[in-house]
Amino acid sequence: MKRKTFLQQSAIFSAASLLMLNGNVFSKTVANTLMEVSENDLYQLFKNPASNYRPFVRWWWNGNKVEKTELARELKILKDAGIGGVEINPISFPSNTDDMGIPSVEWLSDEWVDLLKFTLDEAKKLNMTCDLIAGTGFPFGAEFLEGEERAQVVVTAVKKLEGPIKTEISVFDIFKEADPATLSPYSGRKMELLELKLVTDPLISMDQIINIKNQVINDVLKIDLPKGKFAVYALVKIDGFMKVIQGAPGGRGPVLNHYNEAAVNKYLNRITDSIQNRIGPLAPYVRSFFIDSLEMEGANWNSDMMTEFQKRRGYDLYPYLPFILFKTGRMGNTVNLTYAVNVSPEMEKMLNRMRYDFEYTKAELFRERFSYTFSKWCKDNNIKSRAQAYGRGHFPLEGSFMMDIPEGETWIKYGIGEEISEADFTKYPWHLGRGNTMINKAVSSAAHLKGKKLVSSEELTNTDMVFNESLELFKIAGDQSTISGITHPIFHGFNYSPKAAAFPGWITYGGYFNEQNTMWPYFKHYTDYRARQSALLQQATFFADIAIMAPTGDMWSEFGAQMEPFPSRVTPAYQMLVWESIHQNGNACDYISEQVIADADFSKGFMTYGDRKYHTLFLIEVKSIEPKTAKKLYDFVQAGGRIFCIEAYPEQSLGWLNHQQKDKEVKNWMQKLKKYPKQFIYLAKPESNFKAWYASVQEKYNITPYLKITAPNTLVTQIRYQTKDAEILIVNNASAHKSIDLEAKFSSEITANKQAWIWDAASGDKFKLDLKDGQLKIKLAPADSRIIVFNKDKHGENWNPIPEVKENALLLNTVWNATFNHIDGTVKNQEFKTLSDLKDLPDFTRFAGTVSYKTTINLKGNLNPQYLDLGKVAGIAELIVNGQSLGTQWYGRRAYAINKILKSGENTIEIKVTTVMMNYMQSLTENATAQYWTNNPRKAQPLQSLGLIGPVNLF
Repeated sequence: MKRKTFLQQSAIFSAASLLMLNGNVFSKTVANTLMEVSENDLYQLFKNPASNYRPFVRWWWNGNKVEKTELARELKILKDAGIGGVEINPISFPSNTDDMGIPSVEWLSDEWVDLLKFTLDEAKKLNMTCDLIAGTGFPFGAEFLEGEERAQVVVTAVKKLEGPIKTEISVFDIFKEADPATLSPYSGRKMELLELKLVTDPLISMDQIINIKNQVINDVLKIDLPKGKFAVYALVKIDGFMKVIQGAPGGRGPVLNHYNEAAVNKYLNRITDSIQNRIGPLAPYVRSFFIDSLEMEGANWNSDMMTEFQKRRGYDLYPYLPFILFKTGRMGNTVNLTYAVNVSPEMEKMLNRMRYDFEYTKAELFRERFSYTFSKWCKDNNIKSRAQAYGRGHFPLEGSFMMDIPEGETWIKYGIGEEISEADFTKYPWHLGRGNTMINKAVSSAAHLKGKKLVSSEELTNTDMVFNESLELFKIAGDQSTISGITHPIFHGFNYSPKAAAFPGWITYGGYFNEQNTMWPYFKHYTDYRARQSALLQQATFFADIAIMAPTGDMWSEFGAQMEPFPSRVTPAYQMLVWESIHQNGNACDYISEQVIADADFSKGFMTYGDRKYHTLFLIEVKSIEPKTAKKLYDFVQAGGRIFCIEAYPEQSLGWLNHQQKDKEVKNWMQKLKKYPKQFIYLAKPESNFKAWYASVQEKYNITPYLKITAPNTLVTQIRYQTKDAEILIVNNASAHKSIDLEAKFSSEITANKQAWIWDAASGDKFKLDLKDGQLKIKLAPADSRIIVFNKDKHGENWNPIPEVKENALLLNTVWNATFNHIDGTVKNQEFKTLSDLKDLPDFTRFAGTVSYKTTINLKGNLNPQYLDLGKVAGIAELIVNGQSLGTQWYGRRAYAINKILKSGENTIEIKVTTVMMNYMQSLTENATAQYWTNNPRKAQPLQSLGLIGPVNLF
């Protein structure tokens, strides 16, 4: 094949040179900017992914109780497990855990900096990448922050009263009522009563409000009310209201005020000055500085907040502020929508508009004073920015625009791999049955809009089911992460835990990625799988020609900004089902926003933003937009584009100032748009079955899929990527139990003059796929996925999947001699005449480890089975026939090709099954760590299936 790998200076590299350059972590940035990858080199990158494509781990330095010898040992363990990099993440020491008397090292102290330098040097020796969290715990802070540098929140407190009544209310009681009960309150916080007002209930107009703050004498308010319903409204400011959640020593102090640019600069510069003044520049030893979850508990204030608001929005919000705030609790979530007094419809509309203005102003200030400042700090230090740029305070899409490596979140929770109804899916926490969270699609869309191919994810986050996770469960969740647009997993996480620590070791959070885990010897199977996916997708461009826009402005107006990735309210509740249905029916989409529309160009039927082009836009119950956005929508339709309005037309503007005039402008544009009924279309949402609803829309309005799926299934989803020479499609089955037949037809634009291949990310092999007229017929086993690549390669081995079990199969209804090698070191032997789930056998319910099932079979005459199907297996399976290992199967169908291995006469078959740990850990009633993660009422877990369940068939 003619080489197509070029440097800009036209020098030619060999494939080996390409792999060498890509394998050098510190040259990766250069490699990306100088090279295009040929078809053959693309496959070589896929087959043998270099270190930089391998999954990373969040590496918790528990309590900063770290020592050089152990740091080096753990890096080597991770390297051997197929991990390509670490995110160094100091965090508090886990409770109920023996620290073995190891002292903590204070964050940013000379000793800590020296340990960091040692770690960076050791990682470089291993060709591993290091990222560094910009603090400890979350959402960042430190003891050295003072006064206005500390996070502030303004909250409302309401006391409802019914007269006639004479009563007293102390300021202490007001403060108690106002207290948002944050997850991590700071002991040095100070409360200040800003305003105190008496209002009627219901409240019809601002004229009914009486300022009564001057009636407070000696911290007591005396009230004498006539007959009727009233309420006392208090506006309370809390300075330094929260401390860092799970901060390590040195970073446990009050949380940073992210709305204070000087404070942000002071905080960030303290990090780099402390480190680099001692050991020199961190670049290139550190790839990126990382911002974790900005769980700011509702922080919303700086001393100039109201001044900035008036300058930006054109009016004084302060008199209305008590009435636009909700009663909030942990994480800033609204805890009571009926907390305030009833208000007239006219006043509610006014307050909603003002609430939007407040949220928008906060988001602007946050972006300017924190996000921009963080990005500039990274750039000034020649280090990339990597951030979870979402949650309250961020623009959900644009928050990721300025980050070099935008990051989402993918969780392990109950329901993954199960069939979940749409009704259950749209209940809190809004992603039951999915690993990818609400925010992933927005984060990846932001990356696509800015031409970024590296999209990371805090992956496999696990706070509930730590010991019953399996490689198969990881795969289902990870595949859902990939489907949502993630190309770079960062596992959550690897706990720094000395080898001598008491079993099961130090565990702060997350998956039990630990050398004592039963699955650890097999973990590299999963890291290889994800590395190959990443190596492929980071060379390609995500395809989407449909855009969708959620009603963010309406949500901010009605409920305020939400805490992504787990919003307490989704507007509307079915929002995520729209993009999923598009992908389940063979199309693909990105999220966009009003700002994207405002900056887009329109011609020849497309909305163009950078390199992205969309012919269709779905507005999901968008009721309010800016007039300039409405005008741009008209431009899109005039240019030949098409807009679907689900459940609502945009009929009004956002914000308060001059809203009557802006409303008229929006309505005028809508009237003009409605003159194009074939392009500006109202759609009613379905009562259920969104995938069928979208399929009907697809057919009625001729939305051409690039993959026409005969029978769309909620559990089967697909995505499409492109390189200069190849088309890449991934289909996955998210069921842990069901095999699904997929029949589909690829569009001619994909298949034209190209050969179809299956690239197997589990093995690295590739096989020719024989498609007649682009028709695809495959069976997706449980947890299965397929990467289908179309390119101009012509030669290779044909794909011959293992067929289904035949009717004349030989059922191995034989005696099995089982040896149980428990992780506690004990060994038991048991004879089984019938295979069954070990959890149902009292003697083995609490087993954890590897069970070796052995039997012998006698083959006579011409009988020559070619395949062996293990049936149902609860665990990781290895098959050994006549002493020859046929490999490990860790997900989906456990079936093997065994042609020419069996012989006439006696044959030995051994099946090793490695189980999950949960049932055993649950039985360790004296082990505080085990009990916390398995018997805690908040983390109640059912017994897990174990072992070889069968039936086992030869055919």
